[in-house]
Parts: sequence; C-alpha cells; structure tokens
Amino acid sequence: MHRTKEWFIILLCFLLPLASSAQELMDLQECLRKGLENNYALRIVRNEEQISDNNVTLGNAGFLPSVTLNSGYNLRSSNSDQFPAGEEATLQQRNASTGTLDAGVNLNWTLFEGFSVQTSYRRLQELKRVGELNTRLAVENFIANLTAEYYNYVQQQIRLGNLKYAVALSRERLRIVESRYQVGSLSRLDLQQAKVYFNADSSLLIQQYEILHSSRIRLNEMMGGDVNHTFAAIDTTISYNASLQKEELLEDALQQNTQLLLAVKNKTLSELELKSRQSQNFPYLRLNTGYGFTHYNYNSGTLDRQRNWGPTVGVTLGYTLFDGFNRRREQKNAQISIQNRQLELEQSKLALESDFAYMWMAYQNNLELTQLEVESLENAKLNYEIAMERYQIGDLSGLELREAQNSLLEAEQRLLTAQYNTKLYEISLLQVSGRVGEYLIPLSPPAGRSSPTEVR
Repeated sequence: MHRTKEWFIILLCFLLPLASSAQELMDLQECLRKGLENNYALRIVRNEEQISDNNVTLGNAGFLPSVTLNSGYNLRSSNSDQFPAGEEATLQQRNASTGTLDAGVNLNWTLFEGFSVQTSYRRLQELKRVGELNTRLAVENFIANLTAEYYNYVQQQIRLGNLKYAVALSRERLRIVESRYQVGSLSRLDLQQAKVYFNADSSLLIQQYEILHSSRIRLNEMMGGDVNHTFAAIDTTISYNASLQKEELLEDALQQNTQLLLAVKNKTLSELELKSRQSQNFPYLRLNTGYGFTHYNYNSGTLDRQRNWGPTVGVTLGYTLFDGFNRRREQKNAQISIQNRQLELEQSKLALESDFAYMWMAYQNNLELTQLEVESLENAKLNYEIAMERYQIGDLSGLELREAQNSLLEAEQRLLTAQYNTKLYEISLLQVSGRVGEYLIPLSPPAGRSSPTEVR
C-alpha cells in the first residue's frame, strides 16, 4: 500500500511537468498588451473618458442659441347672455365655437451672462482632462497590479521547481534507506522516517501546483480572457532594476504623479466654480426672436376666419438686485472650497513624499537582503552536499540530513521572497513617479538582474 502511494506521487510529479511543457509561453509585455486591450474595468474607464470628451461642445457650454418649432390647434365653444342697458331683449348666443391654429419658430440666445458661458466651456475642457487623468490612473494601476501578479506567477513557478528538487532529494534519500534497510544496516524506523519526509515534500509540491494555478487564473481574469487558458511565464528569474536614481524618481513623482495632477485639476475646477458664481454679479442680456402664424375659424360674429403672421424680435436686459444674500454666500463657500483644494494638494504632495521615502528605503533594504540571501543559498547548497556525502557513508543521521535539506529549501524561499519584494517596491517607485509604463517596453538586456534562484 505504501509502495503504491509512493509511485503515485512520483508519477504525479513527472506527469504534471509534462502536461505543462506544451503550454504557451508568455512574457510580461504580451500579458500587458492583452490586458490593456481586453480588461473590462479599463474599457469602462475609457468609455467614461469618451463621455467627458463628448461633453466639450459650444452648445453644452451655452455659446449657441436654442431654436424651437411649435404648433397647435385649439377649439373653444362658449355660450353667452348679453343684457343691454335699456329694456331691450336679452341677447343670447349658444354653442359659439372658435378654432385657432398656430405655428411658430422661436430663437432664444443668451448674449451675455457675466462670462458664465466662457467659464462653463473652460470647465468642460478641464473635466475632459480629468477624464484623461482618470484613465491614465486606471491604466497605471492596472500595469502595476498585473506586473506584480505576473512576477508572483514567476515566483510560484520558481518555487515549484525548488519543491520538485526537494522531492527528488527525498526520493533519493528514500532509495538509499530502502537499500540499506533490505541489507539490514538501517532500522524500520529510519525507513518510515524517510517515507514521512518524502510524503511531506510531495504534499507541498502538490499544493504548489494549486497555488500556481490560482495565480494563473488571476492573470487570465486581469487580461479579460478565458480563466482556464493555460500558459507559462517565459521568465525563469525575477529581474529588477538595481540602478534606479532617487533624485530622478522623486522629481518625476512631483511633476508626473497622476494623483497629484488630479489634485491640481480639482483646485482648478473649484476656481472655475468661483468664477461661475461671480458671473451673477453682472447683468444678463438675452435675445428672443421668432416667426409665427395664427389662423382663426369662427361660426358666429361678423368674421368667418382670420389669419395673422409675422416676425417678433425682443431683447431682455436684467440684473438681480437682491436674492436674500444667496449670491454672496455661494461665492464665500466657493472661496473656501478653493482653500480646501489647495490644502488637499499640499496634503497629497506630503503623502507622496512620505510614501516615496518609505518605498525607497524598503527598496534599498531588499536589494541588500537579496545579496545576503544569495550568499546564504550558496552556503546552504554546500552544506547540503557535505551532509549528503556524510549520510551516504553513514556518518550522519537522517534527522541531520533532513535539517540540511530544510535549510536549503528555506534559503531558496528566502531569496525568492527577497527578490519578489524588491520587484514590488520597484513597481511602486515607478508607479508613483509616473513611469510604470516602462514595463510595456521589454528590457534587453535588463538594467539589473537578480541572482537567479534556478528552476531545477
């Protein structure tokens, strides 16, 4: 029974890699290209940007007149009694009807309203730019998130290779123990212990396939494609740029950070809102013109029918003398709103500098940590090789060999984690500085490459 289980695990470890070997290979740029094209959230944001773009018209701002066409027909029926002043008989009229047909074209045009029309048009233009910045922000967030998930997928692929290697080591140890057990040089306890270690490593390997599969599903979802699409990352190492310049990045962040640019636009919109409120301090001038036609039908009186037609032209000049101090209140509130937007801008700038300082420190620390873990991994490999040699000649116990093997696996995982964290902070630094789009351009060769944890 135990033998069957062991062979099942060994067979699974061989078949799963063979099944994945035929998968499509995709690099980061291909994943980003598909995601930018198909991601549903980005498509929605782009449609919202198109709406704000469509709103920038002279008519929507109020520059153009409104022209209306109207017509109607009314029928009126009435009864009347007329009483003369003398003793003459009362004049009675019953079911007197009048039919009125009218039609007309009217034009209304605000010629001047305290520059509010010009302010409205500028506001629409600013809202268009806000829509563009919102799209840019969504794209930057998407590139950063997908890049982080892609390298998480690479990390899980590398960890899968490390666990395969751990299973191979445990399998070799089990083979040695079984051989010695058969000749009587090792006890049954040693054999059972080797089986336990082999099964534990195999269990971790099987779980790692599930983790890798989950990461691939997330990538497929972000790319807006079939979540069951199988592919493998073409990268076999987690590369990062070790030559980023702090001053250059910080300068770019203060000038190009999208969140900061949105804060500037919000202040601009508040300033335009104040100008719109101040337009109420001026008089307004409106032009009204039209052309009308009216036709009357009578069934009583001296006229049978009557027609009137002709143009009308008029202008309206007005000024609000008093509105309950609402105008003054609204302008004061608009001024306070500008002050708040300025405070928010300064707050955003301070938060950006604070986040940048933290990310830069973490980035530098992880660079140093990666180099340290590279040395630790080399020492762990050498330590395991020595332990395995001593174990084969019977100079080392199984527990001590297992400890050396665990130390090797832990060193590999620590290095992998340090590399991945370094990559995450690199992504964050480029994102806040408005340069995350650089991931769309393949690096050949990379500006900086970590010492790889090889897939065995």
